[in-house]
Order: sequence, then structure tokens, then C-alpha cells
Amino acid sequence: MRVLGIETSCDETAVAIVEDGADGRRCLAHALSSQIIEHQPFGGVVPEIAARSHLNRLDKLVGQAMAEAGLRYEDLDGIAATAGPGLIGGVIVGVMTAKALSSVHRKPFIAVNHLEGHALTARFTNGVEYPFLLLLVSGGHCQVLEVRGVGQYRRLGTTLDDAAGECFDKAAKMLGLGFPGGPAVERAAENGQADRFSLPRPLKGRAGCDFSFSGLKTAVRHVAEALPPGSIQPQDANDIAAGLQKAIVAHIVDRCSNAFAMVSGERPTMFVVSGGVAANTALRQALSDLAADQDVAFVVPPVDLCTDNAVMIAWAGLERLALGLTDPLNFKPRPRWPLDAATV
Repeated sequence: MRVLGIETSCDETAVAIVEDGADGRRCLAHALSSQIIEHQPFGGVVPEIAARSHLNRLDKLVGQAMAEAGLRYEDLDGIAATAGPGLIGGVIVGVMTAKALSSVHRKPFIAVNHLEGHALTARFTNGVEYPFLLLLVSGGHCQVLEVRGVGQYRRLGTTLDDAAGECFDKAAKMLGLGFPGGPAVERAAENGQADRFSLPRPLKGRAGCDFSFSGLKTAVRHVAEALPPGSIQPQDANDIAAGLQKAIVAHIVDRCSNAFAMVSGERPTMFVVSGGVAANTALRQALSDLAADQDVAFVVPPVDLCTDNAVMIAWAGLERLALGLTDPLNFKPRPRWPLDAATV
């Protein structure tokens, strides 16, 4: 079975083709175009610029992926696209392109939840079996989920305000470290003293596994403003970045440690971490240690498949198609789309 996937939910335009067959699970092609340079002057993603960029690049990337895979459209079994959640302008570009390909070539259309793409990545890369515990941590999302199958998710905790990735981005902007913020803060933290400034540990000691990052952003601003008048010196920025990274990692580990006791039914034997922030080395190491303490296997996809990509969308589409789960061409893109069906 082969599925072409399209990802346009934020600032990455990507197309991939994956296959599941006698030779196992394979990525036959992955064409990706980043918009980082276009958004850098603004210190964050500008939705209008992102949507126009997707529109200008997507057709070419589809052709690239088909050529790389050496396939014709009749060789495909389905066309999948991120249909939400995300920046709605970009999502519409991807969905309409997928619908057009589906209609012209008479292939099933699969509307993929972007979060489900992240959730199932480890099944493609590591062959993870259900059930498993998932930490999904990215620029726009931070939640812990019990994953029992395709479309079978129980949310144990989520952020009460901002996501971890947003906290990294906003702090990096305040400190003049550049965009994207996650990698910028991590680089600065390598040369910083994490204990120079006191930053809070949100929700520490509280029950449950919800997250909160808004207070950390505010604390970073207060620390920066308390420095002598004038621009923040490089070492100041490095030290604040190190303290922020340490606080975020400690907060995530503290909340995830509670999640293991909240799982219903069979206890998962695997702890999976996915999403762009999972690329952070310090976080990966701390969560690996937590998994060892909990006596469960720790799985994190390769770094290039933690950030937004089309491989995860193609794979999630393939898993859904294999179960006969397809969507009509009048499916409406969704700016918000929770994985847990019980979530209002």
C-alpha cells in the first residue's frame, strides 16, 4: 500500500510518499521546503506569508516527490493531507491540493489530524505497538495521551495556556536569539549558567499532568528587564536561556511522571515523545531517564521526523486507509481539532 501525504499546517511545505508492504515500512520520497528565512524578520510565523508560500511551492514539491519515488499516480492507493489543526490558510492550500489530486486520479482522500501524524510517527520509524503513552510537545501543542489505536486517544493532560515551543520562541525573541526559538535557546544554553537566575517551576507538586508555560515567559521578561539599562549582553542571554531550558525540562518531566499513574487499563510498555520540541537534547535525555525509572521503553523518532513533515501525514493516512477510514471531498479543514473525541 502506498500513500502520498501533504503537510502545510504551519511554516513547512512538505510532500512524502510512504509504503507498507512485503519489504516493510519505507519512505519512498520526501520533498520539503522550509520558510524560516521568510519569517525570521518577524521573529515568528506570519500566517498570510505562510499560506502564500505553500501555494507557490506545493505543486512543484508534489512533482518532485513523484519523480523521486519513480511512481505514476495509478501506483498510489490514496492521497492524504493535514486537514487541521493549524494555520487555516495553509491547511486549506494542502487540503485543496489533495482533493484535486484525489478527484482527478480517482484515489481515496484521507483528512489527517496533524496531531495524529505526530502520534503515529514512532509506529513508522520504530514499529511501536499499541498501547503506548505519548507526550506530544511542539510549537502549538503540549499534551500527554494514552494511545490505544488509530483514532483511539485519551488525553491525560494538556497545557493550560501556552505550549512549550511557543515559550521557547517568545523567550528567544525577547533575548534577541533569533528564530526559530527552540534551537536558538538550546544553542545559547550550551554556554550559559542555568542557576544564575531564579525561574519558577510551574504546577510543581500538583496532581495531574497538565502543563503551564505562560508564567515562565513572564518570568523571563521580568529577569531581562531587571538587568542594567541597555541591550542584554550575550552572556546574560546565554544564562537566561540555560535557566529557561532547565525550567522547561524540569516542568515537563514533573508532569509526565504523574501521567504513568493515570493510565486506565493495561499499563503501556512504551513511552513515546514526538513533536518539534522533542528535538531538544536536554529534554530527550531527561525523559529517557524518566522512562528508565518507570521501567518502560523510551522511543523518540529521528529529529527530522519530530518537526513538521509529510512522512508522518502519509503514514497516518496509510494507517487510516488500511482500516477503510477515508473522507469525502466536502470535508472542511479545521483550525482546531482535538485528538481526544471526548474533549469539548
